[in-house]
Parts: sequence; C-alpha cells; structure tokens
Amino acid sequence: MLPLTDADFTRLYTYIKTHYGIDLSKKKQLISSRLTNMLIHDGYQSFSQYTDEIISGRHPEMISAMLDRLTTNYTYFLREKEHFNFLKQTVLPELAARHASDRSLSIWSAGCSSGEEPYTISMYLKEYFSALPGNWDTRILATDISQDILESARNPFYSSEALKELPALWREKYFVPVGDGRFTVSSELRQNVIFRPFNLMEPIRFKRKFDLIFCRNVMIYFDRPTKEALVERFYHATVPGGYFFIGHSEGLDKENCPYHYLFPAIYQKIVAPRPQGGDVS
Repeated sequence: MLPLTDADFTRLYTYIKTHYGIDLSKKKQLISSRLTNMLIHDGYQSFSQYTDEIISGRHPEMISAMLDRLTTNYTYFLREKEHFNFLKQTVLPELAARHASDRSLSIWSAGCSSGEEPYTISMYLKEYFSALPGNWDTRILATDISQDILESARNPFYSSEALKELPALWREKYFVPVGDGRFTVSSELRQNVIFRPFNLMEPIRFKRKFDLIFCRNVMIYFDRPTKEALVERFYHATVPGGYFFIGHSEGLDKENCPYHYLFPAIYQKIVAPRPQGGDVS
C-alpha cells in the first residue's frame, strides 16, 4: 500500500479541480483506494512521484486513465426515461417546426460516457425524422473528457442485458450481433453520432448553438460555483427556446439558474421579449 500524504492529496485534488472541475477535496480515501493498485502496477514508488507526473501535463493518457478510475462512467440505454418521453412528445415536434427550412438539428450529449445516451437520442431522432418529408441531418455531437471512454463509445460492445429496455424493433434495426452474446451498433447509428473529446471547463465555442443539450449525471462531481459557471456557459451555447436536460440526482439553484425550470431535470432557455416603447408624456 502506497501512503497518500496530505500534501500529495492536496496537490492532486487541486490539480484535478482546477483543470477538470471535479471536486475530490473530501475524497482522500477514494483517491487512495482507486489509484494505489494502478501506481504499483506501473512501477511508481510513491504518490509524490505519480503526482509530479500528472501535474507536469506531459502524459495526457495518464490523466485520462486517472479520471476514469476516479469517476463513475455508469450509464445505460433509456436512462431516466421521462426525458425521452418529453423529447419525443415535445422537443422533436418543436425541432421539426423550427428547422423545417434547413432540416438540420443541433444537439449535444455532454459527458457521453460509453455511448448509451447519444445512441439512445439518435434512435429517437432517426425514428421521428425518417417519417417526415425530405432528408434531415440528425447527427448529434457527443463529447467526453476521457479518450479511452470515447474509444469504447465509438466502437461499442453491449450485452443483450444492456439492450433489454429498448423496443425489440430497435434492437433488430440498430444493433448487430458480434458473438458471445454481445452487440455493436449498426453503421447507420454509428454514423449519426459524432464523438469528440471536450473538457467542460473550457470555453464552449462550437460553430452553432444548440437546440438541446444533455448533461446528465456529470455535474454531481462539481462544487456549486463550478456548476453554476458551467450552466452559464451552456446557457449561452443554447438557442432561444432550446432545452437543457440534467440528471434527476442533480439540481440547479432556481435563483441563479439562467434557464427556466419546466419539469424535474428539464429546463428551457426563455428570452423575455423587449418591452414595447411608447409615447412619454
């Protein structure tokens, strides 16, 4: 067992919070237990040596491996199904009307983990817009900080158990058996999701603003100021009338949240109309 001194713990959690927004300042035991075996396997003699390497920033692959161990990439298809009911019944009809002329959507799955969320969104998009006239661009952006988890999302393998909540027709249409009871996604579905690395602590400077942003069960790792600053960046990256979905285990301060609260974990960007000018007597 490699001891994690208070000094190295402080250096490590400060670096992680500063660069990635993840607050582990009260998770000394978690850091020690989840990293020790990896350090021993990789030949480190101390946490101090390892922390020096991390802080140097010379090895991005080390940072990715560390964050994978310290955070939980737990997700599944149709997670928090109420969101997808709202997506189907409210958001997609609005997007169809809003983009009737350009037929191009702008949707972001932020913190996409191993791909279940963006692939679920994509199936809903494909099903809805394939029934409408014309060719619709239904591709969505999916981002995560971890290169390793992005690679597994780009080339996924899911068990039959993982697909059990999906409609049978969707399983047949969008998944391909690869043996050993595992499935990968069809080329149609794979091509509809664009995976990119992105650190949510960075400025959001994509070419287009988004009609819909999913950022679910990601901000549980952030302290309040970090979360509020991120939500503000999301807000400015959302089109007027656009939607923002968070996880049901998360919550936003209504007084400081720029979005309008609709339902649990569902928000909308509502821009108040400018007051009409009048004669001043």
